[in-house]
Amino acid sequence: MTVPASAGPIPSTQHAIQIVGAGQLVHNRTKPVPLPGPYQILARIEACGICFSDTKLLHQFSAHPRKSEVRSGLPPEVLAEIPSYAPGELPTVPGHEAVCRIVAVGDRVLQHRVGERCLVQTDYRHLPTVLANAAFGYNFEGGLEEYALLDERMIVDPDSGERFLIPVGEKLSASALALVEPWACVEASYAYPERRGLRPHERVLVVAEPGHAIKGLDSVVEAARPSEIVALLDADAGRGAQRAAVEALAARGATVTWVSSIDDVPREQFADVVYFGADPSRIEILQDCLAPRGLINIVTGGWRIGRLVAVDVGRVHYDLTRWVGTQTDSAMNSYDAVPDDGELRPGDRLAVIGAAGPMGLMHVARAASAGLRGLSIVAVDIDDARLEHLRHAVAPLVRSRDVDLAVINSRTTELAAGFSYIALMVPAPSLVRQAVDLAGDGCRINIFAGFANRTRADIDLDRYIAQRCYLVGTSGSLIRDMKVVLAKLERNELDTNISLDAVTGFEGVGDALEAVASRTSSGKIVVYPELPDLGLVRLSELAERFPAVADKLAGGTWTREAERALLAHTWTSTADAGR
Repeated sequence: MTVPASAGPIPSTQHAIQIVGAGQLVHNRTKPVPLPGPYQILARIEACGICFSDTKLLHQFSAHPRKSEVRSGLPPEVLAEIPSYAPGELPTVPGHEAVCRIVAVGDRVLQHRVGERCLVQTDYRHLPTVLANAAFGYNFEGGLEEYALLDERMIVDPDSGERFLIPVGEKLSASALALVEPWACVEASYAYPERRGLRPHERVLVVAEPGHAIKGLDSVVEAARPSEIVALLDADAGRGAQRAAVEALAARGATVTWVSSIDDVPREQFADVVYFGADPSRIEILQDCLAPRGLINIVTGGWRIGRLVAVDVGRVHYDLTRWVGTQTDSAMNSYDAVPDDGELRPGDRLAVIGAAGPMGLMHVARAASAGLRGLSIVAVDIDDARLEHLRHAVAPLVRSRDVDLAVINSRTTELAAGFSYIALMVPAPSLVRQAVDLAGDGCRINIFAGFANRTRADIDLDRYIAQRCYLVGTSGSLIRDMKVVLAKLERNELDTNISLDAVTGFEGVGDALEAVASRTSSGKIVVYPELPDLGLVRLSELAERFPAVADKLAGGTWTREAERALLAHTWTSTADAGR
């Protein structure tokens, strides 16, 4: 282990927030500080944001998809060497929106050095769990502690060699850097690449109902040959034509397996499910056959589905499943309508539903700064006070970019249909149905809200298909997304601090989580581990409680100078600490 003299001694214990069971949060004032092993890194946390996902971890604990054991990517003996690995029922430290400074490294650490200031990319997609992937702040202890331990073998991307600890400079505030992670999640939801055909060398399920011809798959299969086609056909006189169409696909090099019942079809095994039919009950079953990142293509041939369909929107968000459809009889038409990504387009009429919350504000700000010709934004929420906060926070950006922004309370003003893009911040299934009802032609519906896995929303798929809608959803971000946001921050094109509503130390984390869960916070909340006894303080309260800090705000927005003033404050009593 290497510890430079300038780093000072490393304490033996530290303050930390721990989740020890479902709904059980503790402020541990004597959690041991682990010394790094040969491949390990010890980092002091400068700041860590509170996320709605932290409330889901607190509620679900070991049932959370990212709290389960790592299945592959690191051997068990390596995982056993990492003291911060905390799967299952083991207590864990939440917090994944962090910025840190490396204070010690093991003697076999190759790509990290003491003294580096780093952003923490938290989403370890190369380490899958049973239902998701490993992550900092979940099954690896996170940023709501003074010192976090990471292992270099888990924080270097095995494909690209990129580090999950991203070096940053000294100019920016810790809060601005900690907030890069949630802003990067917003960036990822627009930038994620979609696919307009089959995924090569994967399994495809083809299902055809009586009276439906199998058309439009020839060129799709030719462009990306699947490893296997599993076919379930109807049993009437038309089966011969359907079978001939599938056998024609087999002639192009794909292996075909015939099944006679949906009960014989394995679940969560297919990259693509192509359904020629309009039976709503069959559609609800077939979606369960999708593998993660799978796509279901509904080819109605002009038939009506006829009732609402329970669509698994939780899987759209977490498993990146996708839904396409066509009223024609050709599956190729559905694939041709898939967009290249979930990005905004010039001329879009955008509705952000739940816009006055922390993440909604980020979506509005990102859209306003995009510089897209003819883009208009409708920010929708149900709280006038939070809507006014949103209006104030984004006002300078909206003025500088000459953006058409309308702020609407949907309790008092009815929304008119015809949106070409809808971003949904609130995990309420009824709002997904409403989004489809509000959609115009070619509408992209961004399910940013973190629906629990297997949450279903009753959707009018007839309208969805007729309007050529497309559901997009992502969870977390990639290294590239964080670098995009960081570059905007460094170029002064973006100030992530506009989304900050409150600051706290560890004593206020419980209140912060409650504010996030109840959606009473108008923006993000950042925790400063250096101030363990500081309770929750909203920026609107600073003038009364800490006027010397309030003097450093810029038009009500948090700044690096305000951060320095807060950290320099001398805490003399519990009351002074804001408890």
